[in-house]
Amino acid sequence: MDASFFEGNRKAVLGRMQQGDVLLLFAGKAPNKRGDEDYPFTPDRNFYYLTGIDRQHMILLLEKTAEGSRTRLYIPPDNGQQARWVGANLTPQEATALSGITDVAFLSDWEQDRQGLTAGRLWLDQSRVDLPDWAISLGFAEFTVEDAAPMFAQLRTTKQPQELEKMKQAMAITAEAITEMMKNAKPGMMEYELEAYYDFVLRKRGVKDKAFTTIVAAGQNGTVLHYSQNDGCAQDGDLVLVDAGAQVGYYNGDITRTFPVNGKFTPRQRQVYDIVLGGQALILSMIRPGVAYPSLNEALKEYYYEALKKIGLVQTREEVFQYYFHNIYPFVVQTQLYHQ
Repeated sequence: MDASFFEGNRKAVLGRMQQGDVLLLFAGKAPNKRGDEDYPFTPDRNFYYLTGIDRQHMILLLEKTAEGSRTRLYIPPDNGQQARWVGANLTPQEATALSGITDVAFLSDWEQDRQGLTAGRLWLDQSRVDLPDWAISLGFAEFTVEDAAPMFAQLRTTKQPQELEKMKQAMAITAEAITEMMKNAKPGMMEYELEAYYDFVLRKRGVKDKAFTTIVAAGQNGTVLHYSQNDGCAQDGDLVLVDAGAQVGYYNGDITRTFPVNGKFTPRQRQVYDIVLGGQALILSMIRPGVAYPSLNEALKEYYYEALKKIGLVQTREEVFQYYFHNIYPFVVQTQLYHQ
């Protein structure tokens, strides 16, 4: 992404703010693991959406005034000798190059600037659980607090070309990695061995983080929706369920596939697999602008009722919930992958 992308995002947010409004976003910080070791840092996504910066301990201020608008980024100061151990903090010039924000100050300036904010609406992303106490207290003292999360959710529903490209890259790498896993799968392998083939492709493609914890679930483990221990054994005849996603530029892939570890479905496995595949095809054929997700979900439940009743798994519509207790979500569906 170039700086113009983030500039456009800030302009869109400011366009939804009224005179007297203030928006504050926080980059976040990595929790401490122990001693001088922290957990890996990942930036707040809405902060990144407006700045393009993935560094800790930063604050973004957007303010709508009678004179127009103000955007200011607060960054940590030069970290001196510590840079030799953990790397140098961003300079104001580097922050400007990444974000396009020309008004860059140090965190030491923030406290004085905060005192000068005038009363109005304070927009905070309340989907976060780690907002600073002083940010919350502003709402009690001077501001009416508004939740910025719905605004960002609406803005980010329609993806821009640069975002779509990142998503396509993430999906392509995810598909390649799952295919590699399937090619190397054999009965008797541990789930984490299968996962290692997936991880290798991600690292080879330069992926530093995953969209979520990878699920590689063999046999009975595949019936647990968010199973992630990945320490079971894939026995001959087992199906392996994989739910995985690579992350590229903080945009995620997400693909779920089920395949036989020995490369061949049993007749019953293939029968059920084809029912699920038919359900996917049905929903893809129904998706279009204006179609509500609940209606898609009801259509899929009805399809499963008829299909599962034919093979003797259910007798009533209520029993479908035993096998289908998830939902239809607006995920991109990739080409089907399985051993022939």
